[in-house]
Amino acid sequence: MRMEKEPRRLVFSAIPVVFLLILPLLFVDFFWGNVFPYDQWIQYFSGSETTNFSSSQQINKKVEDQQKSFDHLLARLVRGEDRRKLEANGFACDTAVHSVVCVANQSLTIDTRTMKVYIPSNQTLQQESVVYPHARQEDMNFVKTLTPVHMIHGNITPPACEYTHNVPAVIFSSKGMGNVFHEFNEIIIPLFITTRQFQSRVFFILEDFKPSFMNKYGKAVSHLSAYEVMNPAANTSVHCFPGFVVGLKYHDNLALNSSDIPGGYSMRDFRHFLREAYNLKFMHVSEIKRPRLILLSRRNTRRFLNEDEMVAMMEELGFQVIVVSRSKIISDLNRFGNMINSCSVLVGAHGAGLTNEVFLPAGAVMVQVELLGLGWAADTYYGDPARAMDVHYLKYKIEPEESSLLKLYGRNHSVITDPGYLFAKGGYRAARSVYLDMQNARINLSRFRETMVEALSLVANLDV
Repeated sequence: MRMEKEPRRLVFSAIPVVFLLILPLLFVDFFWGNVFPYDQWIQYFSGSETTNFSSSQQINKKVEDQQKSFDHLLARLVRGEDRRKLEANGFACDTAVHSVVCVANQSLTIDTRTMKVYIPSNQTLQQESVVYPHARQEDMNFVKTLTPVHMIHGNITPPACEYTHNVPAVIFSSKGMGNVFHEFNEIIIPLFITTRQFQSRVFFILEDFKPSFMNKYGKAVSHLSAYEVMNPAANTSVHCFPGFVVGLKYHDNLALNSSDIPGGYSMRDFRHFLREAYNLKFMHVSEIKRPRLILLSRRNTRRFLNEDEMVAMMEELGFQVIVVSRSKIISDLNRFGNMINSCSVLVGAHGAGLTNEVFLPAGAVMVQVELLGLGWAADTYYGDPARAMDVHYLKYKIEPEESSLLKLYGRNHSVITDPGYLFAKGGYRAARSVYLDMQNARINLSRFRETMVEALSLVANLDV
């Protein structure tokens, strides 16, 4: 049974003369034990490169050159002493503040029945390491819910290979918090950071496999690997690879640091990748003829209580307004990503789906309505990342009179006068229960109009 989806469809139309030419090679290699991976043979016979059918030297040379290329790319995922360990032992791990990424640049065996990785070594002492393949390691209560990967390194006899691959494996988990911010922040962006350099020559093994994740992010995932994603729980067998990566590299909140491992990738690179993967139409907001605005509407907490009046004011200014509230649309990223890409301005409050700013064209505007107590989160999770995306960021900070919390607690309560006090006294959960779970807003249209006029001035040459 083939586990890989080949990058090219092969057309076997060989004529008898060609068959007679290759028959001696097949005979010699079969009996001399010079066995090549199946996908290597596919590439060999595909005719993509000129091949001398009288010898297998070109195949050997190609395999050797490819392994050197993989070794170089794998080495970029570790630095300093970790890289020296990789060069000396063929295996090393980068342990950072947020993430743990382990790398091997030699032939190894992965048994998906137990998720054990066998990494051969001359050392007699056998060592076993356990990694939970997720980009954020701080929340150990969450991390421990992931399926662990056991890496056994030493003088070992692994189980026999059932399938042989000619590209490195990358093992990561799709388990997450269930919203678009965490999915992008802790899976999609780290996956891009870790694997983009391989130019699709990697094989993904997706732990804690969720069909809903692949339905939503399949285009992004398939744009990073030319092979079908493996669900190890459904495909229990033994696979051999020329190297591997376990875990994903994390830089920061919705961010890429070009100086961090592996080096060279920025948010602009990631947004270019999204344009390719989702076939986004607009590169710059100037390509959109009429200013179009998407208002992200919530139906539970953090609602805009006078949403209809807000829409009327925006339309009066000249915006074509689209109100998005259905989770079904938002979860269809193929459709929703292109919808966001076609708009000039994105407006919403914390938790409404502002992470989708990654799809905005350059020069567009993201307007965040900052609710009481959410200033740090507003800037850290959405404001700062927007600037790195070449997107204008405007913040409308509500007054206490615009918050539903004023009626609940009164003007002199610390919830209103000093939001930081609740965070310090009760921690995140206590603050969340108030500022995220209990708060709605009735926007002051006169004040908010000023923000929208500024947004319009950034995307259209109109006198308002």
